Amino acid sequence: MMSAPAQPIARPSTRRFAFWRAPMLESLPLRLSVLIICFLWTLPTAGLLVSSLRNPLLITKSGWWEGLLNLFGADQWTIGNYVQVVTSEGMGASFLNSLIVTVPSTVIPITIAAFAAYAFAWIPFPGRGFLFIIVVALLVVPLQMALIPILRSYAGASLYGTFVGIWLAHTAFGLPLAIFLLYNFISQLPRDLFESAAIDGASHFQTFIRVVVPLSVPALGAFTIFQFLWVWNDLLIALVFLGPGGDVRIMPTALFNMIGSRGGSWHLLTAGAFVTMVVPLLVFLLLQRAFVRGILAGSVKA
Repeated sequence: MMSAPAQPIARPSTRRFAFWRAPMLESLPLRLSVLIICFLWTLPTAGLLVSSLRNPLLITKSGWWEGLLNLFGADQWTIGNYVQVVTSEGMGASFLNSLIVTVPSTVIPITIAAFAAYAFAWIPFPGRGFLFIIVVALLVVPLQMALIPILRSYAGASLYGTFVGIWLAHTAFGLPLAIFLLYNFISQLPRDLFESAAIDGASHFQTFIRVVVPLSVPALGAFTIFQFLWVWNDLLIALVFLGPGGDVRIMPTALFNMIGSRGGSWHLLTAGAFVTMVVPLLVFLLLQRAFVRGILAGSVKA
């Protein structure tokens, strides 16, 4: 019997490797650009963190990057800056006040806006289109125009310098954007879901709680981040409706007062600034998945 001719040894195709190399080479400029942008974006925060941990005597004599060059120097680092800020500068009380202001000022407008968005999207009632136009028009009205009239009303109602007053202010200023964002999401939900709920005898409230809310978690999470960050970092509304001091002072106001009274104390200013950043960073990191889903929701139709 004659043996079958030997098959030639298959050599790896250069096209296969070219197929894998081409996308990486094409995306290399994009990857480098993203890395550079991330580096430049985080550089000020890194400098702030390093300065807040450095010895106060060294901050005014050298740049923060020199602390990284002497990373293991015994005289370079201290946590006394944070201890002094939290204890003697009143940041601890201001931190609690910020939570008292921010949490209700986030929950209240989201709750009201969710009900309003569902009504605008799926409940026919007279004047619905006209009211929605008013809501959209309020998005372009500067909130600074309403500060003085609201402040006069607060003075007559004894709401100035109270948590209730600033809750109402943040709720009013945040509602137009919240209604608009949630309406865009809720109005894109399939009509079949609401028709099935109506056939099963569900009321509008039951449909909202059992159908709309579970499906709207991405949009609710996205606006929660927006509203929380806005209220937490707000200085203007807090100065107008709470005042610059007192027992209701929040963290941005306390940091603003530190700049005025301790303009040369960089170790305290940097520590206080980083303390104000901790909670927003945690909120964003915990809700970033819902934030991305909420931003992309409704951008592509099935």
